[in-house]
Amino acid sequence: DGYRVFEKWGLDAAVIGETNTSGHIVLKHKGEVVCDLPLAPLSDDAPLYDRPWVEPKCEPELTTADIPAPANLNDALLTIISSPDMSSKRWLWEQYDRHVMADTLADSSTGHDAGMVRVHGTKKALAVTSDCTPRYVKANPYEGGKQAVAEAWRNLTAVGADPIAITDNLNFGSPEKPETMGQIVRAIDGMAEACRELVFPVVSGNVSLYNETNGVSIPPTPTVGAVGLLKDYDQRAGFNSLKAGQVLVLIGATAGEMGSSIYLREVHNLEIGAPPKVDLKVEKRNGHFVRDLIKSKAVTAVHDLSDGGLLIAALEMGLASKVGVELKNPTDLADHIFAFAEDQARYLVGVDEAAAHTLLARAAEAGIPAQVVGLATGTDLCFNGLCLSLSSLKAANEAWLPAYMANKG
Repeated sequence: DGYRVFEKWGLDAAVIGETNTSGHIVLKHKGEVVCDLPLAPLSDDAPLYDRPWVEPKCEPELTTADIPAPANLNDALLTIISSPDMSSKRWLWEQYDRHVMADTLADSSTGHDAGMVRVHGTKKALAVTSDCTPRYVKANPYEGGKQAVAEAWRNLTAVGADPIAITDNLNFGSPEKPETMGQIVRAIDGMAEACRELVFPVVSGNVSLYNETNGVSIPPTPTVGAVGLLKDYDQRAGFNSLKAGQVLVLIGATAGEMGSSIYLREVHNLEIGAPPKVDLKVEKRNGHFVRDLIKSKAVTAVHDLSDGGLLIAALEMGLASKVGVELKNPTDLADHIFAFAEDQARYLVGVDEAAAHTLLARAAEAGIPAQVVGLATGTDLCFNGLCLSLSSLKAANEAWLPAYMANKG
């Protein structure tokens, strides 16, 4: 099978060796052994890069009482979606070819949580994503490292893919500073725990250190690139397929995690609070449930919740699907917290109203929190006093990057 791949592309190939359990690497030339070395000194006994480090100072946890309300919910939403982190990057990605041999199923323009490319000539497809939330890693490197892996896993799950593996790209400042080295150590610890629990191995990676300007480090950014497999690409989902009349169901619990949130930073200029806790067992449970819903075609509109929480996810789903959304708050949380909380292991799904009861019953049987939080209707995004047209929200979301580039020019 391997040879056929090389022959297809006109490439030479030859068998040059085989693996064994000897613990040695043996090289032969014309049948004569010219090298026989034990592998342990090159691997197990190799020197470790273990610079002096100190435990990072982590942000304290916040309660919902610590989170100020916005002066105006409409203005808060507009501020968030027009910020550099959250604004549309269409100006950038539309200038590049995103298609591979007519096999691209999903890209930046299609409204999916991961890109998808068919395996040519088969029903299989690969899903790919890249994730990291530097403000979480800065606030708590261990939890931030876990979250980067978990969000990549969640994004693959949200399109229906079985997560396979990750590659890491560790971007930090100078490791000669014990504080920075502490961030590196603890972020890797968190990533390693997530990879073990989610059975999501690291198969490659690279490191970029000494990223500083005038002695000031970049935010710690351990980026995770991830790949997953769809055995049948017809069993896929995106957040671009919400239909008018469908109800929106929120899967996963919302406790009101607002520490280090995009809401606090952009609306109140506060970079405080521990990032959301990542319960990896809950991630697995909720993710497997959502993936089963997709594969059984019980849902087709699916979006994971991350930066900006429910309100941002609903907006992105509405914009991609070209349908308005009316949201409600069925909890005891304040509206601004329910709208913008960044609790992990959550998904927003669209389902026909007649099928919503069955979905909620399946979730209850699996012990998974799920509740109806909205309806797809009209051309506006509305939520307890907030009501803005999708067209005005799209304009605000797409304005920042072109204006920034024009000013730079």
